[in-house]
Amino acid sequence: MNAIDKQLQLQPNRRMSYIMTMIILSLLFIWSVTAIHFENVSASGTKIAKNIFVGLLNPDWSLIMNVTTEGIPYLLIETMAIAFLGTIVGALLAIPLAFLSASTIVPKPVAFIVRFLLIMIRTIPAIVYGLMFIRVTGPGPFAGVLTMSLTSIGMLSKLYVDVIEDLDKSILESMEAIGCTLMEKIRFGIWPQLTALFTSIVIYRFDMNLRDATVLGLVGAGGIGAPLIFAMNSYKWSEVGAILLGLVVLILLVEYVSNRARTKLVKG
Repeated sequence: MNAIDKQLQLQPNRRMSYIMTMIILSLLFIWSVTAIHFENVSASGTKIAKNIFVGLLNPDWSLIMNVTTEGIPYLLIETMAIAFLGTIVGALLAIPLAFLSASTIVPKPVAFIVRFLLIMIRTIPAIVYGLMFIRVTGPGPFAGVLTMSLTSIGMLSKLYVDVIEDLDKSILESMEAIGCTLMEKIRFGIWPQLTALFTSIVIYRFDMNLRDATVLGLVGAGGIGAPLIFAMNSYKWSEVGAILLGLVVLILLVEYVSNRARTKLVKG
């Protein structure tokens, strides 16, 4: 009876919490809707929207078939190369940082300091890093690779740490009991278990970097983003449609391949 009484006492509290949550969410939704203003939509804006829609449905096929450095195929390959190289560099640099921020591997003060550093890295958006690296290296793909590498370090380290700390600790305790060093525990007790999971995480991050590389191109960090913003500023909507069509095809292809690869890694 005591358990039933407690359950009955908890139900009104849960109902009140649910009601308060719904009220707060409703107020936030109403407040957000007030930010929408339709009076700024003019006749010229409607015409421009129509031109954008028509241009997207009628892409410039000459750009798609252009195999020079100014064509969409080359720019897509450059964008993918920026994302791929940035992901690989970031993935390699994130491994030691992940182990140094895992409290099950290193002392807690060391793990706290490294985690704080990684949080600082993740706090700054990728486009801000891109603008900073452009000032250092100048516009071009190199700035994009540096940006992708740095942003990948922050996120991959966090995901690596989650995997490391979820491992079976009995293996580490057994190795510590027989006098294994820190490097031996990592090399023979941890790394063989992490290879497949780490690879799956890297593939997932590559998907994200491919989209970020396009955005970085808007600020001059190489790839297809720069031609996209130029075409938009010039109101060449057929070129915009061609570029977006190429991006959609590339992302769908990469998404399919990466999903298949992650599935095989998890099952295998």
